[in-house]
Amino acid sequence: MRSIYIVLTMTGTLVSRIVKFYTKKEYGHVSIALDKELERMYSFGRLNPYNTFIGGFVHEYIHSGTFYRFRNTTCEVLRVRVTDEQYAKLEQVILKMEAEKEKYKFNIPGLFAVSINKKISKENHLYCAEFVKLVLKEAGIIDGLPEIIKPEHFLVLPHKSIYKGFLRDYRYRVKFNEKELKQIEKAKLKTKTKRKYS
Repeated sequence: MRSIYIVLTMTGTLVSRIVKFYTKKEYGHVSIALDKELERMYSFGRLNPYNTFIGGFVHEYIHSGTFYRFRNTTCEVLRVRVTDEQYAKLEQVILKMEAEKEKYKFNIPGLFAVSINKKISKENHLYCAEFVKLVLKEAGIIDGLPEIIKPEHFLVLPHKSIYKGFLRDYRYRVKFNEKELKQIEKAKLKTKTKRKYS
């Protein structure tokens, strides 16, 4: 058995506040991670942290990008157990989308439509919850989620909530073993180097 992680967040951006206002729910964004450290975390969102309306497939990081800009992002991290086969298929689906990310766009009309319980869809256009629903379905992990999908719907997955609080504090509040801590430090160094030369 393996674990994947569903990450529900509220960044406090204008769009997330609008979604929260209409849905009356705690979180306005959802991501999926292939590791406990959340270094392999993916979603559909802003390509540029300072531009709301240019979005698509994103590899998200706690300490860079949109989450770095919005340091008071709150979150809940759900651990979901899957088979080795489901994990491998999920990884394959996500990496294929990442390799072809130029063809995907952010479904802005669909995001606003879901706030009033409507659905607007277009080929290769997704918002965050549509993306997570799609990859979970293609990996054979869960099917039958609501047609008009919202971040809170992923709470129906059999899961264990391992953290709730500020996203920036996640790695300091969750217990990691020695191997996991080394991976975190290695990832931090990689992120700092990338930021230095970008």
